Amino acid sequence: MRRTLLGMTQTALGQAVGLTFQQIQKYEKGANRVSASHLWQFGVTLDVPVSFFFDGFADQGDLPDVILEPDLCTPGEPDPMARRETLELVRAYYRIEDRGQRRRLLDLIRALAAADVPADAFLAATDA
Repeated sequence: MRRTLLGMTQTALGQAVGLTFQQIQKYEKGANRVSASHLWQFGVTLDVPVSFFFDGFADQGDLPDVILEPDLCTPGEPDPMARRETLELVRAYYRIEDRGQRRRLLDLIRALAAADVPADAFLAATDA
């Protein structure tokens, strides 16, 4: 998640820590275990503390940092805030320099979500 948020490729991360992109891919998918030394290197390279990689492994008594709306959480599916699509959307949103344009885009997204209609139908209605 952090690598994607920074816009770093698996190849670039691998080169930074002396691994192949295939090995990074295996680590990210959970196919291979990550050694403590590599975890530390990832933290340094991605500018996060090692504890970052353990977020979500809280004790049973701890409360979550973020409470999602119930309709965002579908049983058996990963947290939507951790999805690559979400990260890419946030990165693209903040690349829009004009605050007014960002605000209008946010209003559009909220309207689409509230209307629960396909985006092309909404855009056709606004063009008329």
